Amino acid sequence: MPPSCCGCLSQYTYHHLAVFLLTFFSYVLLHASRKTFSNVKVSISAQWTPSIQNDSFPAFSPTERWEDNHLFEDEKQATLFLGALDSIFLFSYAVGLYLSGIIGDRVNLRYVLCFGLCGSAVVEFLFGTVTEWLHFYNIYLYCGLWVLNGLLQSAVWPCVVAVMGNWFSKSGRGFVFGLWSACASVGNILGAFLASSVLKCGYEYAFLMTSGVQFAGGVIVFFGLLTSPKEVGLSVEMESGLKSAETDTDSHKPLMSDEEDVCETQWNDSEQDGPQDEPSQAIGFFQAFCLPGVLPYSLAYACLKLVNYSFFFWLPFYLSNKYKWKEAQADRLSVWYDVGGIIGGSVQGLISDWMGKRAPVLAVSLAVAMGSLVGYSRSPNDQLINAVLLATTGFFIGGPSNMISSAISADLGKQEAIRGSHEALATVTGIVDGTGSIGAAAGQYLVSLIESRLGWMYVFYLFVAMTGGSIVFIIPLIVSEVRAMWRERRLRCHQL
Repeated sequence: MPPSCCGCLSQYTYHHLAVFLLTFFSYVLLHASRKTFSNVKVSISAQWTPSIQNDSFPAFSPTERWEDNHLFEDEKQATLFLGALDSIFLFSYAVGLYLSGIIGDRVNLRYVLCFGLCGSAVVEFLFGTVTEWLHFYNIYLYCGLWVLNGLLQSAVWPCVVAVMGNWFSKSGRGFVFGLWSACASVGNILGAFLASSVLKCGYEYAFLMTSGVQFAGGVIVFFGLLTSPKEVGLSVEMESGLKSAETDTDSHKPLMSDEEDVCETQWNDSEQDGPQDEPSQAIGFFQAFCLPGVLPYSLAYACLKLVNYSFFFWLPFYLSNKYKWKEAQADRLSVWYDVGGIIGGSVQGLISDWMGKRAPVLAVSLAVAMGSLVGYSRSPNDQLINAVLLATTGFFIGGPSNMISSAISADLGKQEAIRGSHEALATVTGIVDGTGSIGAAAGQYLVSLIESRLGWMYVFYLFVAMTGGSIVFIIPLIVSEVRAMWRERRLRCHQL
């Protein structure tokens, strides 16, 4: 059998499918609940300002409701606080990512993942539903709950990437992770539709629905997820893929294979001849930070995530504010950005697998993204044209963002430099995503500040500059990979 056999579809068992779906939908549910806050900002702003709220709740006078609860005099103040909440969430999320990555490499990933999902669901229920049911509005409570929510949600992404990295080898990882990383965009779409479907009943029911579904998902993950092939007697080689350590269980049969007996025989022979696996040690935080490629990709992701999450947090608000479309219409239209991101991540991941290089694909996509941002900022007041431009922008912004946060993070956490210490994937993922979240956190308050003083056009100028900054940080990697491609091509030509 050729060496590539275990790198193709024959390496994948039903366990792979179960892991793919459980990790995928766990992050779908997390992003759906996270998207709720973005999609109900207009309703929350109206709830926190006296002019509209006095008509909706005549039983409460403005003095009783607004001054006693220390809320806001006008929509501009409410908007600034919403931006501050986004930044608070992302800063705490960033800090949590650095910590949860380290914890994930030392504690069972399933426990950490379930704790993050269920704990975050409870906090969101308190933030959006309980406070509204009790008519209890307090700035400090909102800030405290959102700090806690950021810390809890930070436990999820490093864990799901680490689990996927344990099950899927580098061969084909760009496409598999590109497809899998659509979980965030699918979650955004699901959250937008869930929120818009119950928004007419009150924004508290949007929080109730998404947090309830997320909590149930956390319970399912706890009882159903296998975090490593070793839990069922399987093993993953660093580059060649999965091989079976058992031959008498139907669940270990590959999804598509005509030569499984050969694969199993080869593994049994190698297991007898080779040394037994030794328990791997978790890599240190600073050692992980100094790994090749980690710092450039982390800084590039800080710029890119600022842009990506600004669309995530502010797009429905922007559409309602600029074009005066109804909030439910803006929520539904905003999903086209995520549709573009889903397609972009999969296509660009497939291309990077074919090329064997990631950085050049990212550079081309980000360069085109700068033009698409300029084009979208000048979109006319037409929903069809806006949707097309939005999907195009999502393709070139969301695609690279998905690649860096998933496939590239997994590559960095499984690279040659740490073959002797396999437990680095969650730590490296936490570093990359944590650094990205710091950039995103700083950006969210900047968006609200720039919009209130200069207008939306200057916000898009910021996006273009940050996208260009992403390219700048990975220039050394681009040059290195292009040179490697050129050497490989010359070597092939010489051999011919």
